[in-house]
Amino acid sequence: MAEFIKIYEENPNAREIAKVVNVLKRGGLIIYPTDTVYGLGCDITNIKALERVARIKGVKLEKANFSFICQDLSNLSDYVKQIDTSVFKILKRNLPGPYTFILPGSKQLPNPFKKRKTVGIRIPDNNIALEIVKALGNPIISTSIHDDDEIIEYTTDPELILEKWDNIVDLVIDGGYGDNTPSTVIDLSDGEPVLVREGKGDIDIY
Repeated sequence: MAEFIKIYEENPNAREIAKVVNVLKRGGLIIYPTDTVYGLGCDITNIKALERVARIKGVKLEKANFSFICQDLSNLSDYVKQIDTSVFKILKRNLPGPYTFILPGSKQLPNPFKKRKTVGIRIPDNNIALEIVKALGNPIISTSIHDDDEIIEYTTDPELILEKWDNIVDLVIDGGYGDNTPSTVIDLSDGEPVLVREGKGDIDIY
């Protein structure tokens, strides 16, 4: 049975955030709100938890396209190779926001992702997600619970999300109704923006 915690985005309660962080540190999986769809996530430093998420998504961990939820751009140097000023300006202008930016991965990536040439970075405009990452001290991975075959309410209404995921994850956060449009994915790994998926974020990012 998953724990179900109500957290308000305007002013996330530090005690509730600490409960979420404890679950993550124990290798638990959480479902949490972002500025787009609700996400399924875990601590990126916990291999067993990462493997659980990969199994749920039906993919091999090494091949999984999980993005990293970071607190701000200062986290980037841990996971991303040196990027030029023009790329940094694009990131600074559009984050926090409903984007996933694909950037060249660094050698410091967690073990399962070591061979990856690129990494997807998310800094969502959602205080709950950002406070979790801040309190944890490192990013969490994110993969959407959005499913094109699902009834929309099962990915946007926290109580229905709980009903569906109760026996699969360890904690579900009720952060209010979620959106049903995923993030816009833009590949900046070669310096020039390439649109991979149009989502909630404006594609005109200059």
